[in-house]
Amino acid sequence: MTTSLVQPAVADLLHAFADAPPERRDEEFRRLVDALWHDGALTDLALPAVPLLVETLERIGDDGGAHLAVLLGMLAEAEDPTDGEVAAAVRQGLDLYLELWAGSANGQPLSLALAYLLGHFPEDRERVLAAAEGRGLDVYDLSKLDRALQRLDPDNPVLGRVFPSPAVWALMDEAERDFDNSWIKRLPAEQITRNWNNDTQTVLGNLGAMAYWAAGNGAPTPVEVGTVPPRDTLPPPPEAGVDLFARHAEAFRCPHCRGPLAFEGDGVRCADCSASYPIASGILNLTEDAERNAGDFLYKLAEVPSMGHFYEAYARPNFLRLAGSNWGAAVTPADEDAYIAEHVRPVDGPVLDLAAGAGRWTETLMNAVGAERLIALDMYPPMLTALRRRLPQVPAVMANARSLPFGDATLGAVMCWNALQAFPDHAAEAIADVGRCLRPGGTFTFLTFRTPSDPIARYFQSRHFFPGHQGGLELFDLDDIKAWLAAAGLTIRDERGPGTFVIITAERPS
Repeated sequence: MTTSLVQPAVADLLHAFADAPPERRDEEFRRLVDALWHDGALTDLALPAVPLLVETLERIGDDGGAHLAVLLGMLAEAEDPTDGEVAAAVRQGLDLYLELWAGSANGQPLSLALAYLLGHFPEDRERVLAAAEGRGLDVYDLSKLDRALQRLDPDNPVLGRVFPSPAVWALMDEAERDFDNSWIKRLPAEQITRNWNNDTQTVLGNLGAMAYWAAGNGAPTPVEVGTVPPRDTLPPPPEAGVDLFARHAEAFRCPHCRGPLAFEGDGVRCADCSASYPIASGILNLTEDAERNAGDFLYKLAEVPSMGHFYEAYARPNFLRLAGSNWGAAVTPADEDAYIAEHVRPVDGPVLDLAAGAGRWTETLMNAVGAERLIALDMYPPMLTALRRRLPQVPAVMANARSLPFGDATLGAVMCWNALQAFPDHAAEAIADVGRCLRPGGTFTFLTFRTPSDPIARYFQSRHFFPGHQGGLELFDLDDIKAWLAAAGLTIRDERGPGTFVIITAERPS
């Protein structure tokens, strides 16, 4: 296709976008994107279109400029920024991008979109960061841009500490940094490179997701963080023996043979197969290999002990913005608290907080049903350690969500709040096991997220690489969730979901 044919086609799409009334701008923008880009890959129109996009960006200003800056970033991202033709063409507009950035207000759509675009030019890192510092950027936003522009230092790589921003992880103490370095040094070179590139994509995906939402909706609402006590103000998790768990003895089952568990003396043992399970710092390890790896369990309790605090105070609220398209705070922590208090309706039996994390919403659930009824379950020891520091009166269990260590029809209610997406490949199994364990009339209340229908929003979400999501963030199809609930014998009693939230209460019929 010749340039003479390409330019009129793109020019027509650009004119349609630039002249569109606000209510049609998003639709016209998606038509323009479809002509140049598809699911991260460029079309033949992309390269000759770049000069027209830059020219239009200079002319259009704030009124639609955020959309075009996002698109230019997407085009640059589709190639290696150091040697791709399209990326090089996009870089030709750097002077303009910096000039427009200097004239835009922090936190507004055009500024956010230009920050995302400028994150694709590592060759110009010093120049971009000098402009950023002159703007007085928020330390969290500045650290994201800084990381996007960094090159890998194979002799001193910093991995896995980029979401929601690298500045958050700067709060780690020396012991935690030493722990990080210990596992990074054990990685082969190719895995270090892969993880570094995934981290870069995560930062760009975060910048891009926020900028794209802002382009269509206006300035995002600042995220609410710090809803958990600072890590240094909480005492170490208290020791607790079998008594904390024994009140729920009738519900527990051995993960090996499904036999009943005996809570006696200072230990937990299966009455049928004699497997034993350790308790440390008030956490009962009911994983299938607990007996064989009892020493490893004690070690894992100490792994990055502040992880639970960072997760609840910073990562979790920012994840809601990303996965729930919640940049406008359509769902607030107060909304979540109110929903849990209203919809968790237990019948007789313990109430399980499944994949409880560090305990922010475990506390809400405890206030609704009482600590004496509650069991918190998670697979990650640092989360349970943080939960125990926060809620020492709640028994904490380390176990797998796919095969819950409870008998059939033993639980009065189950909650799984902002967690199903942490194990997307096993969510159907987890829901099936919840159905098995619930007593008739018991409720299953959960919050998770569906995949966006908008391919651009879906792309930015998929660029996030978290532990357990090394192929990029995976969310759900709502029809799949409903089918899993039905297969588990559960009936939906309440359903809602602004943005891409999925908030459901289902019940095992009496």
